[in-house]
This record gives sequence, C-alpha cells and structure tokens, in this order.
Amino acid sequence: MDSSLVYSTAHGRTCPSCEQPVALCTCRRRKPSSGGIGVARVSRETKGRKGKCVTLISGLNLPLDRLSDLASHLKRTCGSGGTVKDGVIEIQGDHRDVLVQELIAAGFSAKKAGG
Repeated sequence: MDSSLVYSTAHGRTCPSCEQPVALCTCRRRKPSSGGIGVARVSRETKGRKGKCVTLISGLNLPLDRLSDLASHLKRTCGSGGTVKDGVIEIQGDHRDVLVQELIAAGFSAKKAGG
C-alpha cells in the first residue's frame, strides 16, 4: 500500500509526486499560457435581474484593461449597455449569436453555453 502525503495542515494540498505544497510544486510544469486567451463561453441569464435578460461572456483570461476594451467594442456592436464584473462581461439583452460571431472574428475561440 502506497502511503504518500496528500494533505498537510501546515501547507495545505501537496503534490503526490514531489510531496511539496501545490504552490511550490516543481514536477508539474504548467503549460505556458497562450497570451491569456481561453475559450469564451457566451451564455444568457435572467436570474436575479427581475426577469431582464443579460448575455454573459466568461472564460477570457485577459487583463482588466483589455477586457474593458473588448467589452466596449462588444457593447457598441450590439448597441446596448453592459459592464465587466469579476472577469465576466455582461451585455444587456440576448445577443448570443452576434457576440459569438464577433468574438470568433476577433480571433477568440467562442461557443454558446447553456440552453
């Protein structure tokens, strides 16, 4: 039976291979990010907004200034308002189809999420 350390109260989670804290793990080399760009998930939500529809764009790991610039461009494209909250772009109204096409045209990998 293999009994390697998996969790330590002193350091939190540990790597099963090198038994170092996960933050200091040297055996798992992280892949370099491709400019911080991930898969954009475009979804629609009405929960908590008194029945009003909002289109959410999440999954873009961009710096806040680039995310704000992208949000401004997308708001102008849709002709509606919106904001950036916690790394998620919120555009007022249901604009999923337009936003997916616009994100793909801008070089992002985008897909619809949700129903």
